[in-house]
Amino acid sequence: MAKPLFYRAGTTTACRYAQETLEAKGLEFIGHISPEITHLLLDVPSFGSDGQLRGGGKLEKLLHMLPGNITAIGGNLTHPALAGYPIMDLLRDAEYLAQNAYITADCALQVAAPLLTTTFRNTPTLVIGWGRIGKCLAQLLKAVGADVSVAARKETDRAMLRAMGYKAVEITDELTGFLLIYNTAPEMVLPVEKLQLCKNCVKIDLASKRGIEGDDVVWARGLPGIHAPESSGRLIADTITRLIKEET
Repeated sequence: MAKPLFYRAGTTTACRYAQETLEAKGLEFIGHISPEITHLLLDVPSFGSDGQLRGGGKLEKLLHMLPGNITAIGGNLTHPALAGYPIMDLLRDAEYLAQNAYITADCALQVAAPLLTTTFRNTPTLVIGWGRIGKCLAQLLKAVGADVSVAARKETDRAMLRAMGYKAVEITDELTGFLLIYNTAPEMVLPVEKLQLCKNCVKIDLASKRGIEGDDVVWARGLPGIHAPESSGRLIADTITRLIKEET
């Protein structure tokens, strides 16, 4: 297999850190279009809601200038223009998703800290959802001494939560007494009327689709790239290195 030659089209800070980390690992980048390019590095995720590249511009125009067999690297690579191209979709990689969830959870504490009038220690906190981010978030909150409750739909999950030392609740329970609420479920779980008894708490929605209603809800998406771009970039680079090794 020929040595990879990368071209970075991603414009985020995390993508720049990814390039720096890959170069430190001995992989080569080129700053101009060349027929020798083998891998195209896009942002993760790669596209905005309008289907354009996150840094702006049309993917079709970029691909037209690049070799026809180039491997596209990014996230959510379902764009029709990539049909027939080899792709490396990091958002379909289990290891990347798990590590990124932990970075997201760590950043979620950074978002909450300046909004709270207390420390995390002993603060009544609710985490909604027991997926990747919910698990990491509950663990980190417990580690800093927060009084953590987790809302999970499945009784089997609630039983495991209790076994792990968390307070397990149902989303249908009366939500009173919490000073901090995190939502990780990508669906509407807390309409405005449900939060009437929790007016003075900090509410942070980490889901890709809103799960908490209200003007005072902080919708915090893409936290790794905002609060920890270097960590995010290193994770991108480490994942790419691993996936390339698996291909050889």
